[in-house]
Amino acid sequence: MIITPTLHFGGKCEEAIALYQKAFNCKVDFILHYSDANSQDWNMELSEEQKNYVYHSEIHIGKQRIMMADEFTVENKACTSLFLTVTFDTAREVEQAFNLLKDGGIVIYPLRKTTYSSCMGSLIDKFGFRWGLMTEQNT
Repeated sequence: MIITPTLHFGGKCEEAIALYQKAFNCKVDFILHYSDANSQDWNMELSEEQKNYVYHSEIHIGKQRIMMADEFTVENKACTSLFLTVTFDTAREVEQAFNLLKDGGIVIYPLRKTTYSSCMGSLIDKFGFRWGLMTEQNT
């Protein structure tokens, strides 16, 4: 079995992909828009705007595949009990990602040194997703 985190957005998936490319230097494997997918996959009429939404996309942050899409049949709500932790090689990388993701978001734990990490922080980005950012170094 493989567990793949899947993030849903309310029409802002491509904006999120662009932000995550900057924050995590992620690789975008592909983006499929509703207009390019088989309309038999869903049972509803789409507006012209919704046809441009992302039906399915996949990115890689490091070796982890993440699926992303625009969802408009279910309300997107922030969830703080489940989050993704990204472990970087250096504190500088943590700081860069944190500073990009905090814009428009909510800082839960500001960047700091802990017993287990030379640099860690946690936040909810402007799309409502919680991230833990850290190094494994404790010195």
